Amino acid sequence: MEGGNDEALSLVMTTLLAFNVQVQEQHLQSMLEVQNIHRRLMDRLRSFRAQSEAARRRRRRKYRRLQTALLTELMARTCMEGATCRRLVWQREGGHGREFWTKFQDSGDDKWRTHLRMSRSTFEHIAELLRPALQKQKTNFRCPIDHRTRLAVVLWWYATPGEYRSVAVVFGIGISTVCCLVRQVTAAILGTLRKRFISLPTGDQLDETIRGFEALGYPQCAGAIDGMHIPIVAPNENPEDYLNRKGWHSIVLQAVVDHRFCFVDIYVDCPGRTHDAEVLTNSDIYTLAEHSQNGCLFPREKTRVVDKVDIPVHLIGGPAYPLKKWLMTGFTHHPQLTTEQRLFNSRLASARECAEQALGRLKGRWRCLAKRNDVAIGITSDIVAACCILHNVCELNKERVLPEWNTQVDAKERLDVLDEHEGQRSDGEASAIREAVMALLHV
Repeated sequence: MEGGNDEALSLVMTTLLAFNVQVQEQHLQSMLEVQNIHRRLMDRLRSFRAQSEAARRRRRRKYRRLQTALLTELMARTCMEGATCRRLVWQREGGHGREFWTKFQDSGDDKWRTHLRMSRSTFEHIAELLRPALQKQKTNFRCPIDHRTRLAVVLWWYATPGEYRSVAVVFGIGISTVCCLVRQVTAAILGTLRKRFISLPTGDQLDETIRGFEALGYPQCAGAIDGMHIPIVAPNENPEDYLNRKGWHSIVLQAVVDHRFCFVDIYVDCPGRTHDAEVLTNSDIYTLAEHSQNGCLFPREKTRVVDKVDIPVHLIGGPAYPLKKWLMTGFTHHPQLTTEQRLFNSRLASARECAEQALGRLKGRWRCLAKRNDVAIGITSDIVAACCILHNVCELNKERVLPEWNTQVDAKERLDVLDEHEGQRSDGEASAIREAVMALLHV
């Protein structure tokens, strides 16, 4: 009985083993078939890719042959005709605007001064200086706006409180073109003319400046410092920083002016909320003076000695500024001021009037500074600096300021006047220099 069971069990095991071997063989055969199918598919894919790449190369060669043939034909026709074929498809007709500018160029100097704030000769002088930066290369698409027209568009915009649209209509160009030209020409003026026309006086020019202020009644002076607010549209970022004490948004222009009403230093980087004394400490001229070897802005050999006190060549400013070796301010108004101190204040105030007049002439000449500018803050600062440069060019060329332009900078536009304790920070050496200048006025 037991022997029969063993035989049956052995038979079952043999059958199962044979079945397992058969299943493995079938699975192996299936795997081989799958691999063969995958291999055939990959071969077909590689073949398709190779055919596609070959077709793409054929199309590229065909395109290049056609392109070469067309360019060769175009060059041959151009050489035979001896003229350039210009496309005017994208050029907008200028209409009456371009006719106006063509006729305007034949006008007299009075009309040039009315609309561009300068005579034609001064305009041509500036245009020639800016020509390398403004002149654009001619192409086969259309003729570019010439450098003189570019300058005229921007001067017109500077001189009038109008918007881009009105200037675009006058010159027969697009509004976006006016916007681009304002940025381009402003950048060209700063890059080409700033160092040439705005710099602290040196050498013979410094001597002339000192003599000029002496004629105004104040000695050893190389410039008067003052400033004003330039109105702007409230910016999106941190608008409260630009809200000045008068209740409107602005940026601050700090300027040093010589006896000829020319700017010799400008700083236009502070928001309207900044106090004028703080504007000074943030400016480059403050850093230059405070970090110089002798604490002065001008050469030591120009120093005068009065009562054993060295009086260096210095700037003068209002009561809001600190008293420094290089910056003299008046005595604080007080009933007990001596006669000598009152005379000093009077002479200093008279000499400072050149700065006030220069700022008034600047804003009167370039009316864009009198309205709220809706351009970016950085561009507004550049525009203010460019207007200062052009102001200097006009003053140096003896350009007249018409009575209707010349506006005094009123109290709303002037910088904030701090209280006497905040503005009259000083040191003993600076006070001694002021006393020596006061004594010099009585010599």
